[in-house]
Amino acid sequence: MTTLLIILAIYLPFQLALNPSEGIDLASIRVFILLIFFLWLAEGFRKKRLNIASNSITYLLVVFLFLSAFSFFWAKNQDFAMRKILFLLSIFPLYFVASDVIYDKEKMIKIVTLLVVSGTLAAAVGIVQFFSQFVFGLERVYKLWADFVAMPFLGSSAGKAVLENPSWLVNISGRTFLRATSTFPDPHMLALYLGMLIPLSAGLFLKTRKTFYLVAFLIMLMADVLTFSRGGYLGLLVGGIFLLIVFWRKMARKYKFFILGFAVLIAIAFIAPGPISSRFSSIFNLQEGSNVGRLDMWQKSWKVAVSHPILGVGIGNYSLEIKPNADYREPITAHNTYLDIAAETGIITALVWIALLTSAIIIFLKKSRYDNFYLMMAVSLVIFAGHQIAETAIYSPVVLTLFVIIISFVNVRENEKIS
Repeated sequence: MTTLLIILAIYLPFQLALNPSEGIDLASIRVFILLIFFLWLAEGFRKKRLNIASNSITYLLVVFLFLSAFSFFWAKNQDFAMRKILFLLSIFPLYFVASDVIYDKEKMIKIVTLLVVSGTLAAAVGIVQFFSQFVFGLERVYKLWADFVAMPFLGSSAGKAVLENPSWLVNISGRTFLRATSTFPDPHMLALYLGMLIPLSAGLFLKTRKTFYLVAFLIMLMADVLTFSRGGYLGLLVGGIFLLIVFWRKMARKYKFFILGFAVLIAIAFIAPGPISSRFSSIFNLQEGSNVGRLDMWQKSWKVAVSHPILGVGIGNYSLEIKPNADYREPITAHNTYLDIAAETGIITALVWIALLTSAIIIFLKKSRYDNFYLMMAVSLVIFAGHQIAETAIYSPVVLTLFVIIISFVNVRENEKIS
């Protein structure tokens, strides 16, 4: 079982899409996760012993899944609802497997290392993609990515939907750039994925002092910046502030030097004149076009949530409240995970989701008293939580899988040392 989780960690950012029927794309990791889960169940029944973690994370996760699935019964379009429910039920079972299998720190470090390695490779692809436009031209690189690179990872239907609503380009100060997307459908999900891995690579470097992890940290940070995702920038900012406020006095001097160095790099990237600083400063410009649009989306989703505070409109059905004839793949969301959950499944479900995130962060903070590596996991979840303010991230199979793996680490035992 450990071997299958290792394969999953390596394969995660490069997972290929399956196309079982016309109009339906299926992320292959969803099938892989279900395969792992049912093998784990079979092994548990064979041994007549099924280890399920008993803690706040497990309980909150089960409640979240139950409330989300229960909303099926009042969804206007139950096909939309069922597809979203099946999505959640094909990812979250990984938590139970990982919580049982990754029970000591040695296994946890192995999985984290492989996640960082595969994330670094995906980041490198994104960096090459971005700088290729200055050599071969934006149009050529865009067409190459659209025709030959993106489709195998997105699937034909999802790929067409992405290209019809392109977020791959960004206009900054009158100049258009192709953003780093790597193997992801859009730059925002790449930014979130890398944002969650950046603290883990920093933790590995501080623990081992191996140069590779520092290089991995820098590569992923560069790729994250080149996504020009303001949600990504916001996540990094929130994570950095959290780290400084909570742990600055308790940190050893060696950790402070590393964090100060990281802060200097961020400051140079976001303050020095150029497209990156212009994009970052636009986060705080409420008159900027996309910010005005996002505020409007937040207002609409909040109205839907307030109108259906207990039950919501049904999972997967928010888009129909905004556009009654919307297609399933139309990118109509609140651009805020918390508001999306509240509008579709009720405010109580959104509070359960927030409680799940908060509980995991608190557990990692408690564990960090004995090992600072857990501090970086807390930061990873804070970045995830911060980014969700500006994006609906829960329905990305790759991002959600990474999130599930990370929260499963709350169950790692403390009787082993990290090597």
